[in-house]
Amino acid sequence: MSRHLEVGERIVKTEALHGGITAEMRRLTIGTRDGGTRDLVLRSFVDPFYVRGAQDGLNGEASALSLLTGTGVPAPGLVAVDPTAAHCEYPSLLMTHLTGRTVLDDEGLETRVPLLARQLVAIHALRPAERPRKYVTLTTADTVVVPKGADAAAWAAAIDVIRKPAPSYEGRFLHRDFQPGNVLFDVPPSTPTGARITGVVDWAGTCWGPADLDVAHCSTNLALLHGPVWGLRFAEAYEEAGGVLAAAASERLYWQVRDGLACSEEVQLVSQPWREAGRTELTTRAVEERLDAYVTALMDALG
Repeated sequence: MSRHLEVGERIVKTEALHGGITAEMRRLTIGTRDGGTRDLVLRSFVDPFYVRGAQDGLNGEASALSLLTGTGVPAPGLVAVDPTAAHCEYPSLLMTHLTGRTVLDDEGLETRVPLLARQLVAIHALRPAERPRKYVTLTTADTVVVPKGADAAAWAAAIDVIRKPAPSYEGRFLHRDFQPGNVLFDVPPSTPTGARITGVVDWAGTCWGPADLDVAHCSTNLALLHGPVWGLRFAEAYEEAGGVLAAAASERLYWQVRDGLACSEEVQLVSQPWREAGRTELTTRAVEERLDAYVTALMDALG
């Protein structure tokens, strides 16, 4: 770590950052030679379950951060990466610190959703000289976890949707985990409508695939955080911002349903950081109920 600091610099403070699922995040305050400070962020894979995929994830994120430099997309700058823990205790990536904070509250959502949509359109507009890896989806019709008390008919119909082959698509540069927990905002206390995005973080899943997949993922998260209507609204906001989705409603549905059903397998995992961030009402059961309502709304919309 110290070999990536300037001569005369030293770490004067470390602070755990909350909200991550697969990795531990620490904010490092660096004392500079002139008596000032600057901040860096260290992302480390410490859980043995996630360490197995850390090398690919960290290499992918390092490549993405390098590519994003100078694009106008507010991403951290890459400082160093140690994907095999050759120099660090755990596989790690060191990056610059961005100002702002995640905002998961309902208040001000009407302002933030169009900002999220415009930011995602800007990400999808990137045309890297070298494409990242192709997207992957891990959910299958056989691994979906139907919530207790869910609308059985709607879920059966949704599962049938993802049994079909994926629709053809025009490839785009994807974040792959674009959602409110990975977007930093500056929100003036006196004027929440003056919010602006200051950063997009967690680029470990960067890949090449359909814009619909990124939009669907953010839609699912909005539905679980704020209610199904916001999940349905995000796709509209994306198009209003200039984004282009699949032309056929059935093709859009495929990606929306696929992401919603993928979330069924990890409701407990995704909801815990939300509760830690203050959304204590979002119990696993409450999020399951919202997921059921969202999947049902998607199938009804096709209807």
